Order: sequence, then C-alpha cells, then structure tokens
Amino acid sequence: MGRENPLKLSILDQSPVSAGKTPATALQASMELAKSGEQFGYTRYWIAEHHDFSGLSCSAPEVMLGYIGAHTKTIRIGAGAVLLPHYKPYKVAEVYNMLATLFPGRIDLGIGRAPGGSAEVTMALSDNFLQNVFKMPESFKELLRFLKDDFPEENMYSKVSAAPLPEISPKPWLLGTSIKSAKLAAENGSAYAFGHFMSDKDGPEILKTYEENFQPGSSQQPESIIAVSAICAETTEKAENLAKSGFLWKLKMAKGEGSEGVPSLEEAERYPYTSGEQQAIEEMRCKIIIGNPQEVREQLEQLQSIYHNDEFMIVTITHDYMDRLRSYKLIAEELL
Repeated sequence: MGRENPLKLSILDQSPVSAGKTPATALQASMELAKSGEQFGYTRYWIAEHHDFSGLSCSAPEVMLGYIGAHTKTIRIGAGAVLLPHYKPYKVAEVYNMLATLFPGRIDLGIGRAPGGSAEVTMALSDNFLQNVFKMPESFKELLRFLKDDFPEENMYSKVSAAPLPEISPKPWLLGTSIKSAKLAAENGSAYAFGHFMSDKDGPEILKTYEENFQPGSSQQPESIIAVSAICAETTEKAENLAKSGFLWKLKMAKGEGSEGVPSLEEAERYPYTSGEQQAIEEMRCKIIIGNPQEVREQLEQLQSIYHNDEFMIVTITHDYMDRLRSYKLIAEELL
C-alpha cells in the first residue's frame, strides 16, 4: 500500500448548521472550506449526504460538488457518501460520470448504505429500503459495471451507457464500519474508507480483513482511508472548549432537540448537564482527537501506527465556521 509514502490528509464535511445561522450560510462555508483545503494541501474533500437531519445542510452532494468543483482546481472532490439503497445504480453512475466529465481526474464516488435520516424520511426517499440494503452487494457490483462500461454481452444492460462517459472515470470508494463492508470492497477491488470516528468495532482488524481479501478491480491494490474526528486549536484549552459545542449538539440530537444547529460555546458552558449526560460526553471524548497541533499530530501518528494507513480523512464540528477552518489549517501546517 505504499506505506513509505508521506501521510495524506483529507476533509470529510458534514456541512453543519450553526445555531443562529442558516443552511445557506453552512453550504457557503462548505464551499469555502473546500477552497481553503486545496490551498492547505489536503488531498481530497468529501461532503456527506443527510436527509431532514437536524443541523446538517447537505441532502444532495452532487449539487454541492458541481458548485465546489467550479470554485476549485486541483483538490479531489466527492461524496462521503452516496446512500446507494435510495437510488438506482445507473442514475448514480450518470451523475458522477457527468461530474467527472466536468472536472477530469478529480471525482471520487463514495458509497454507503445508511438511511441518512429518519424512518419517515427513508419512506419518502425510496420504496423497500431494507430490501435494497439486502441487495447492496448486487447494486454495488452493478454500479461498478456502469462506471467501467463493461457489462458482458448477455447482460440486459450491455447496450446501455451511463453517458457522458468521461476520459477518467470517477474513483469508487466503499465507506463502512464493519467486516461485511470491508469484504465487499475487497471482493470488488474497490478502495475502502473506514469510519473510525463512528465505530466501536476493531478497526485495525477490519482494515486487515480488507487488505487480505483484496482482489484487483477499479483499484489495482488495496487503498484505504481512516476517517477520524478532530479539533485543533493553538492551545489544548481552546481546543477542549471548542469541542463542547459539538458534544452538546450530539446530546440534544439524541433527545430530538438539536434542530437549531450546533450551539454556541456560551450555551454549552451554561447547559445544566446531568450525570448521565456527562458520562455520555466522556464516551464521545474517547472517539475524538482534541488538542494543540503537536498533540493532534501525536494522536494521529499513534493511530497510524495501529492502522498502518497512508491517509486520514478529518471531520471537524465547531459552532464557529472560522474555528473549524482554523483547525484544518493548523493540522495541515503541522503534518503536511
């Protein structure tokens, strides 16, 4: 996997809405983050798909990627992820082939299987979602065929192309947090992104399973990204303070109260936490990297020694968009 190569950093953007701000502001901040990430030296920028999800503004990554692609030049851009059970593989291939035609050599197509919203939202988006989840391996294979335009002659889609066909196809990535997703990526020769920040499972073992079962396909050798949550500031104390807003937001969302967006630091400091909520925050704290630039570097290097990966994808949630941008800048200056 080229372990001798320098560590690469990328951005995973959930496009959070801050309390007192609008979704339009959040989406504009996402575009500015992608532009700045390019300047800072990040390898790729992915934006997530969520539906009617309190405080998250992007329901259509493909729309944002057209906007972001037009305002950037070199950084790879993609979805993290397209929630495939909601869609037909052919339409997904068409959309991302078109993006790859517009922005040659820059498009990543991350694929996931989560619903991305409530049960009611799932029903509004697609019929038979659970059945489509069950069919995910077949749908993923079909999508890869459309991207490669190589259905065998006996297949009903052999004369169908997901036009426009770009000179450089979108690069498929399977996103997951389980052995099952690792095996699916490996069996289909796809690159794999593991969500360390949202999994309690044995990540290194899952990544090992991916590598040991890999069969060449759209990727000729195993390629992996480890997605982590991180907040960096000039001092440890400031980084710890910035993290409080995100912690409170997650607590509120768990109670169905987070619709106003990521709360301010002032609200987070005066909130009357129960003992149970304080324990929940401690559990969240264990899954996020927080600190000054040197501390963040040390924690990432420790993770790298466990995963043996070449690339981290960082998701950062703060109330103030400039604090988020500053966090990415400090991490890049320390590591890139």
